[in-house]
Amino acid sequence: MPANASRLTRIGVFYDGNYFLHVSNYYNYSHERRSRISISGLHAFIRRQVAEEEGVNERLCQIVDAHYFRGRLNAHEANQRGNQLFYDRLFDDILMSEGVVTHYLPVKTYQGYRQEKGIDVWLALEAFELAQYKKFDVVVLITSDGDYVPLIRKLNTLGSRIMVLSWDFEFLNEQGEKQVTRTSQDLLEEVSYPVAMHGLIDDRSRRNDMIIQNLFVKQQQTRPTFSLATAGGSGFGSTFADSDDFNFQLSDEPNYNIADTIDGDPEGRKISTVRSLKTGYGFINYPPNNLFFHYTSLIDTDFNELQIDDEIEFTIGQNTEGKDIAVDVRLVRE
Repeated sequence: MPANASRLTRIGVFYDGNYFLHVSNYYNYSHERRSRISISGLHAFIRRQVAEEEGVNERLCQIVDAHYFRGRLNAHEANQRGNQLFYDRLFDDILMSEGVVTHYLPVKTYQGYRQEKGIDVWLALEAFELAQYKKFDVVVLITSDGDYVPLIRKLNTLGSRIMVLSWDFEFLNEQGEKQVTRTSQDLLEEVSYPVAMHGLIDDRSRRNDMIIQNLFVKQQQTRPTFSLATAGGSGFGSTFADSDDFNFQLSDEPNYNIADTIDGDPEGRKISTVRSLKTGYGFINYPPNNLFFHYTSLIDTDFNELQIDDEIEFTIGQNTEGKDIAVDVRLVRE
């Protein structure tokens, strides 16, 4: 038996956390699968994919290091957002159970917007240093960002092959505006093993492939309630929105002069009912126009919990075009 036939193929996995959660939200709220990406299932997929690309036994392909990088709200801000601290800890527990080391930097506010600063640099430095020290045979990057091209070139000098897991899709943001998620072509051209995950997942011939099915969290009969009000605060929220209805415009939803009673309070909170639900967004009965709302506007409510005619409370806000939309939406529970 050749000496290299029993040699272990060492894999290092590095998550761009904001991108990963963006993808996970897409599959949970917009895609027909209606489920989040499973960390354990993703790691099993990576081992299988590396084995195929390297032409080696899957049992000898092992993830020896996995690291997750993301900006996160500080404790004070998270505490002001309901159960955000709990959900941050819950997602940390999921990562920890799969041996993923977490790296967080505080989200900072620039010109009125919360932004991650320095996460991509930190990921690049850690990946290169660990590849030098632990001599990864394959480095797996979960990202779409072309800024990592210099990292890939440096890792290639160490003899590491690079695999990038990427997803391409279109979605609507919380203002109902079409946005597109695409992977940098410069990034894909530099890597040894580009893997278009959206293509594999949507491949009808692989629908019964267990390695693909296991990429998603198994659904329970009773879904947990996650807070989606935070933009970028935990493993269950995101600053992004997702939809398969790419041609949707706010004007597409007909305006009915319905006679529903709209209740409210002096502070501006309104109470009405859900008129319709789409993929990641919906409309609230509110004459003379129906109000658009997006899943990132939900507070202590999971979008998949909602049903037509559910009673909800909300505040009226405006999108970038000055049109009224519903924000801070909460399910009225009996």
